[in-house]
Amino acid sequence: MCGIVGIVGRQAVAPMIVEALKRLEYRGYDSAGIATIEHGHLDRRRAEGKLVNLEDRLRSRPLIGHTGIGHTRWATHGVPNESNAHPHFSDDRVAVVHNGIIENFRELRDELIADGFHFASQTDTEVIAHLVARGLRDGLAPKEAARAAISRLRGAFALAILFKDEENLLVGARNGPPLAIGHGDGENYLGSDAIALAPFTNTITYLEDGDWCALSHDGIDIYDVDGRPVERAMQKFIGSSLLVDKGNHRHFMLKEIYEQPEVISHTLANYVDFVAERALAREALPFDFAGLERIAISACGTAYLAGLVAKYWFERYARLPVDIDIASEFRYREMPMPKNGLALFISQSGETADTLASLRYCRAEGQHIGAVVNVRGSTIAREADIVFPTLAGPEIGVASTKAFTCQLSVLAALAVAAGRARGELSAEAEAGLVRALGEAPRFANQALKLEGQIEKIAHDLSKVRHVLYLGRDTSYPLAMEGALKLKEISYIHAEGYAAGELKHGPIALIDEDMPVVVVAPHDHIYEKTVSNMQEVAARGGRIILITDERGAAECSVNPEHLLVLPDMPEIIAPIVYALPVQLIAYHTAVIMGTDVDQPRNLAKSVTVE
Repeated sequence: MCGIVGIVGRQAVAPMIVEALKRLEYRGYDSAGIATIEHGHLDRRRAEGKLVNLEDRLRSRPLIGHTGIGHTRWATHGVPNESNAHPHFSDDRVAVVHNGIIENFRELRDELIADGFHFASQTDTEVIAHLVARGLRDGLAPKEAARAAISRLRGAFALAILFKDEENLLVGARNGPPLAIGHGDGENYLGSDAIALAPFTNTITYLEDGDWCALSHDGIDIYDVDGRPVERAMQKFIGSSLLVDKGNHRHFMLKEIYEQPEVISHTLANYVDFVAERALAREALPFDFAGLERIAISACGTAYLAGLVAKYWFERYARLPVDIDIASEFRYREMPMPKNGLALFISQSGETADTLASLRYCRAEGQHIGAVVNVRGSTIAREADIVFPTLAGPEIGVASTKAFTCQLSVLAALAVAAGRARGELSAEAEAGLVRALGEAPRFANQALKLEGQIEKIAHDLSKVRHVLYLGRDTSYPLAMEGALKLKEISYIHAEGYAAGELKHGPIALIDEDMPVVVVAPHDHIYEKTVSNMQEVAARGGRIILITDERGAAECSVNPEHLLVLPDMPEIIAPIVYALPVQLIAYHTAVIMGTDVDQPRNLAKSVTVE
């Protein structure tokens, strides 16, 4: 997801915009740019690649304007180069930055070309600048020209618009991707993420879909889709005091892996009463687990895999059937929903476009809406009936780590609470599971001690182009997650399979060059997984086994690498085993020299289709 920053200020804003854009680097981007109003005209600096390239341009040719907009772009329309980088100009009167996709840009482009406008980029964004400029040519005032242009757009967008003659005006608009207003003293701000505005203000207003706004030094006006003035709530942004840095770690991803014992502990403490040994004892739910027939879970990427683990938990501990879908499929397949059912949506950012669309479908179908999100002020959180926040803190690395294990922690607590509410778990059984959850942070710490061994494994994996991951039961989603992580940050092709599916196709890939990572705690089906490992070994496959002490003692296969975790309760194994899986991907990527925190072609939050 691209990043937007806008400031109506009383001093040179370019350095402030750069600082804010740096806080959005975690989203992923391939170019950046800033435009300001310089003595009654627009000027800009743009650069392909990382923000350091833009900073070099600004050092040699500074911008001194007091009102400006900035952008980090993740390419959708047009290759990532300087001419496609934002901001985009029209007639040197209008500057625009844009997140999202304008679906009708081709027809608008043809219309504008016929009207005499020249296009200097391949982007869909440039049509917005020209639409606004045409409104100005036709005699509209800047705000009216912006509103008229916005009304012509179809698709998903967050916008910030600058006018050369208006040093005391910045227009923003939102339809889909998030956009927040920051309230200052003599300065006001726009940002696609509140964390970008944290150095300047801790008072935030989130625009709702269809809203547009006009900012000046001393005032903020917000309008709805019909142009009527509206009030939107101001709220304090609790993340404003958080320092987003790597600490003593080489990458944000490694820092976030090592934060997991602490954030898992914080998250569990929010949902589990360890004294009374009850789950969700302090939570007032807008639905009754006992009355539910099914749960529908929808999410994308790693969050989907957290939901897949939760399916096993809900069905095992609560005997509650779960339908789980990738959100991009769910939103279009017109799933029939039970009356007064529960739909759970999982998203780190709370802004994932497909997940949000699925939520709105379920809302229209009369479902209770629950959201498991890491950003409390996000759109998904605001539109849910109840929010189950993950207390992971800001996750900067594009590849999700601590958000995933915190999602699992929340979902485990929910499954235990559902089991007790439905009479499937006795008080004693619930207490035992609560005690088991309380051990997760300690075992997570133990998992981190395997890092030295994992680095050796990573040296071997860095020399191959294909890796297979296998697991059964809740370890099957972990195998998929391991493969996803390796693909994301090392660019090695990897696939995660249910181990029982080995003979239904994947076994054809096994030879003496194929590493096979097997996630196999000693659970009730461990022997079945060992049988699958024997099939791999018989064909010369190179087995990397992640198991526990009992599993290692009873394994009849001699793996090439063996990672041994302590024996632990079954319910927490997916949470704990996630850490070595993450470290394997991390160290392989480091050895291969890839951009671990901002892998190519990926964005932290996907706010358009």
